[in-house]
Amino acid sequence: MTTDFLFVTCANGSEQLLAEECARILGTTQGISAGRGGVMVDENVEHAMKLNLHSRIAQRVLWPMVDGEYRDERDLYELGRRINWSEWITPDETIRVDVTAQRSPLQSLNFAALRIKDAVCDVMREMAGARPSVDTRFPDLAISLHVGETHAWLAIDLSGEALFKRGWREQQGEAPLKETLASTILYAAGWHGRPDDGGLLDPTCGAGTIAIEAAQIACNVAPGLTRRFAFERLRPFLDYSKQWGQMQVDARDAVVKPAVPIWAGDVSFRMTDFATRNAERAGVAHAIEFKTADALQRPAPADHGCIVMNPPYGERIDAKGRGAGAARAPRTFAAPRTDERPRGPGADAVAREQAAMRPAREVAVTGDGSTQAAGEFFAQLATHWKRQYSGWTAWVLSPDMKLPSAMRLKESRRIPMWNGPIECRLFRFDMVRGSARGGSTDAAGEAGA
Repeated sequence: MTTDFLFVTCANGSEQLLAEECARILGTTQGISAGRGGVMVDENVEHAMKLNLHSRIAQRVLWPMVDGEYRDERDLYELGRRINWSEWITPDETIRVDVTAQRSPLQSLNFAALRIKDAVCDVMREMAGARPSVDTRFPDLAISLHVGETHAWLAIDLSGEALFKRGWREQQGEAPLKETLASTILYAAGWHGRPDDGGLLDPTCGAGTIAIEAAQIACNVAPGLTRRFAFERLRPFLDYSKQWGQMQVDARDAVVKPAVPIWAGDVSFRMTDFATRNAERAGVAHAIEFKTADALQRPAPADHGCIVMNPPYGERIDAKGRGAGAARAPRTFAAPRTDERPRGPGADAVAREQAAMRPAREVAVTGDGSTQAAGEFFAQLATHWKRQYSGWTAWVLSPDMKLPSAMRLKESRRIPMWNGPIECRLFRFDMVRGSARGGSTDAAGEAGA
């Protein structure tokens, strides 16, 4: 191996938050440095296991193996041959090669992956007399190749499935918020489940991801306790099985009762029930109070606290790129057909949140058949907060850069974030009674930008 660090990947813009989390998990700031797209950590088997088990915002933990200059796929093949792959797997096991690129001159990333696969198989055949097979879904060894303009590096993926897959979600909705992004939002908001943080409310909880992540933080539940990792099958880690088992035992023993309340709900009974079942599978249903309620009518559950929400909006989350990274065109939720309009008790509330699923400039259908701009929903929400949530802080994730104008509030912070391929902002609003207009001294959001 020619490197002496682990590379822990994360969403763009959250590198510093991840560096701070790595320092908390490992108990030191030494050997930890934020880079583009992730954090470098001193290479260490114990570090690798701890970060997979405990990191809430990391996407993957990679063990870099070799790097070098390249001009074409032949150079990549030679790069792959520099590694003794028999130290990691046997010929009876399987491999997969994943490729990422940035300004690479290569015409085909698939062919680049094929050449790395050839290098692995040739090395294994020379050393062990046989070659491993390819498994594109659940390989024993996942190899990560990154190619830049002139430089390439190879790494072993120690996580396997992406770390946002905690193991408790059985189903997901149209555009589920990834667990890693939910925790990133909570950390960016400075909420760590401590008594001085106050309680947390998500009034449009959907599948419950924000509330569940918050409850696991408050209960000190390691996010990787209910899943498996790729490193558990790799040869260099087999000698550390006892340490890994003890690490898991220690994580279970560290679970505590939450020190703050967590409230969540949705206008839809179906979604509230869905979120409740997700919380049960995640082991934190006892720490969350779920309630089906209209966000525009729900009273404050305490005299102060923190609202964290990801209101539905008009773009579905889609994989960023096919082939060499071309983004798919975003799709929007269609307005309900006439026979699909909400009816019965609570129909207007359901329709208002349907309206919020569309961009503020579009029009949605309400329960009584009239039309309503989505911006009206957010304006009413802000009015409700000013009346009912004085003393609270609200954090709202949205792709609409003009959301504060739609809510007629002045944000005190706006933090760039990416929800999959969608560029968003996390807005902070400090709620006090009064109007944000007219220069009132007790206006919402007077903290300024």
